[in-house]
Amino acid sequence: MEFKGKIAVVTGATSGIGAATARRFAAEGAEIAAAGRNAVALAALKTNTIRTYQADLADEQASAQFVSAVLRDFGGIDILVNAAGIISLGSIENTPLAEYDRMMNINVRSVLQLTQLVLPSVIERRGNIVNVSSVTGTRAFPGVLAYCISKAAIDQLTRCTALELAPKGVRVNAVNPGVVRTGLHLNSGMAEDTYGAFLERSKLTHPLGRVGTPEEIADLIVFLASERAGWITGGTFAIDGGRAQTCAR
Repeated sequence: MEFKGKIAVVTGATSGIGAATARRFAAEGAEIAAAGRNAVALAALKTNTIRTYQADLADEQASAQFVSAVLRDFGGIDILVNAAGIISLGSIENTPLAEYDRMMNINVRSVLQLTQLVLPSVIERRGNIVNVSSVTGTRAFPGVLAYCISKAAIDQLTRCTALELAPKGVRVNAVNPGVVRTGLHLNSGMAEDTYGAFLERSKLTHPLGRVGTPEEIADLIVFLASERAGWITGGTFAIDGGRAQTCAR
C-alpha cells in the first residue's frame, strides 16, 4: 500500500496502458482520477478507489474542467500519468497537415496543457509526473512520421520539465514502450487481420521474442512514481523487449 493517501491522475484510462496503470495504482493504495473518452470503458473501470471522468483532453476547456473537478473531488493531485495518445499511418510524402496537427494536438499539446493545469497542486504536494512516450521517440520508423515526431517531442518535454521543476522537488520521467498489445492500432483504423500479422511480425522485431503487456508498462510507471525512484528525474526509460537496440537487417 505504498501510495495510500496519494491522488493519481491517469489519462487514456479507457484501455491498454492507462487502464492497467489506474488499476495498479489502486492496488497500491492510491485514489485515482481516471480520464478517457469512452463512457462504456470508464464504467467498467470505475471502483470505490477509481473515480472516472469522461473528457476529451485535446479540448482546452474540457481539460480545464477536468482538473477543476479532480481538485474539487480529491482536494489535490500527487501524481500525473499522461497515457492518452493516438497513432496514424503516413510518411513525409503523404501525411496531410491536418493529420499532423491532430497528432500533435492530442499527443503533445494536450499533455503540455494538462501538466500546466495540475502543476500548482503537484508542486505543493511535491509530487511527480510520468509521461507515456514510445520507442519511436528515440528511434525512427518508416510510415508513422507524425507519431514519431510527437513522441520525440514528449521525450524532450519530459527532460525540459524535469530540469525546470527539480528545484521545486517535482520529478518528471517517461516510459518508452515497444509494441504492446492494446487498442492503439485498432483504434487508428487498422484491420483485425492486419493487426494480427503486425503482432506476429513484432515477435521477430523485438529481441525477447514477444510483444509487451499493459501490466508490464504499468509496473514501470508505478515504480517511477514511487519513493523508490526518488533520485530519478528527466529519464526516458526503454521498456521494449530490446526493440530500441536493433537495426534494420
